[in-house]
Amino acid sequence: MKKIFLNVCALLTCVVSVHAQETYENTRLVDNDLNGTARYVGMGGAMEALGADISTMGTNPAGIGLFRRSVASASFGLVTQDQASDFKYGDKTKMSFDQVGFVYAMRSGRRSFMNFGFNYHKSKNFNYILSTADHLSGASQNKLSFIKALGDVDRTGVTEVNIKESSGAYRGTNYFTSQLDNLYYNALMMTNGNLYYNDASSYTFDRANTGYIGEYDFNMSGNINDRVYLGLTVGIHDVHYKGQSLYSEQLLNAADHAIGDVTVSDERRITGVGYSVSAGVIFRPVEASPFRIGLYVTSPTWYDLTTRNYTYLINNSQVEGAHPRYYANESYDYKVYTPWKFGVSLGHTVDNFLALGATYEYADYGSLDSRVNDGSYVDYFGDIYDQSHSDDNMNRHTKATLKGVSTLKVGAEVKLPANFTLRAGYNYVSPMFRADGYKDGSLDSYGSNYSSATDYTNWKETNRYTLGLGYTVDKFSFDFAFQHSQTDGDFHPFMDSYADYFVKNDAGVVQKMSIDNYAKGVKVSNKRNQLLLTMTYRF
Repeated sequence: MKKIFLNVCALLTCVVSVHAQETYENTRLVDNDLNGTARYVGMGGAMEALGADISTMGTNPAGIGLFRRSVASASFGLVTQDQASDFKYGDKTKMSFDQVGFVYAMRSGRRSFMNFGFNYHKSKNFNYILSTADHLSGASQNKLSFIKALGDVDRTGVTEVNIKESSGAYRGTNYFTSQLDNLYYNALMMTNGNLYYNDASSYTFDRANTGYIGEYDFNMSGNINDRVYLGLTVGIHDVHYKGQSLYSEQLLNAADHAIGDVTVSDERRITGVGYSVSAGVIFRPVEASPFRIGLYVTSPTWYDLTTRNYTYLINNSQVEGAHPRYYANESYDYKVYTPWKFGVSLGHTVDNFLALGATYEYADYGSLDSRVNDGSYVDYFGDIYDQSHSDDNMNRHTKATLKGVSTLKVGAEVKLPANFTLRAGYNYVSPMFRADGYKDGSLDSYGSNYSSATDYTNWKETNRYTLGLGYTVDKFSFDFAFQHSQTDGDFHPFMDSYADYFVKNDAGVVQKMSIDNYAKGVKVSNKRNQLLLTMTYRF
């Protein structure tokens, strides 16, 4: 147990490598899974130039312009996570309703059509279980809160380490402390006017994410003389995210003897709605050839979100004067604007038995815009509008943490005898996170102030492999797909940090002190398998 008195003054000279909350939370919303109809998934999603599949409505809207007959389809399946154990709050295997939609094809000329479509699909499946543990070698989560309490230096360069709020609760003088910091201050670290911290020997961590983003797409598309295809899609994105975690540390006293454990239980929910617009074109450069090129662009998704948390600290340690339990819960509204997305695709068919597709997409995730709500105003006509502004501090952190992501999709479809079709595909998605990315809980941002967890994972590239099988009889088609995806990453339980500071004891003697708090990363992996069935009816 290490302590510092309430009347001790500290001058912070260096704090580095402290990490950011909302950047990592927001990344849950920006990258999409490969999902939709079984035909689309079976071909690895490489159909943005081939078209004639409902799932292209959400990527290249011009693909709907290739329909010559009206269709309706529905998809459902099973998603399971490899090498995971069922956690208290989550199951590694779940059923999933993935897609339902239709296209109404209407002839507008001898070789031209005007088509209208609607499609719902699950663009993001949040289901994921993470379990890990490691040694800490003297670092701890509450030690991080202690360092942050040193971080508020006034213009004279001297500040109290802690102050007492009117409610009687203690809060670090650093204005940018989080909900979790305040839990530690009040339940574990502050007793009898003294501020304590404890090192830890090891930790365990379990997290279960559940929920989804459902995307509702409304499309208008058509073709001109069966050579140029145009499309426009308006999307509504419905967010339902829930994350629950348990983080436990084995605490040590000043003599490095075990004195029990402390556990933080955290539940975070994110809900809200977003809107986007996509536009695309497909054209055949040579009239006599089926080879075609697709181009498309998708606007940011303009999200209006609410986040809520319920977090409590359970103290099973022998720290004198500490509370056995303390909790916090908060809710606030905010906005997130995702980056623009651009795509180019190629498609070619050979006679009536082979289709080949390739797609390249790019999005600069460093340009993701976290926004703070300013409230609403009423115009002269009585209409109500929401106002917001960019969270510049968080956005600077996002730009330094995230980078542009390239997605490459390739796929093939071969028609077999007896009305069967075989498909295969592959995706490569480059890393979104920089290798040295981190959560910066010291930022002057709501994302840091409302943070209730310190963990983060820098995920690397994603590889997806797909296979598909289709069977057609009369007006019905039955399509099956299997998808295996894998993403590896580096998990960190909390931010690395250190500080040099000066303290003045009761005798007036000033001493320079140093403190550091480092936890090495742990290799983790997300391996997911999906089985998908789509039933299609043509009319």
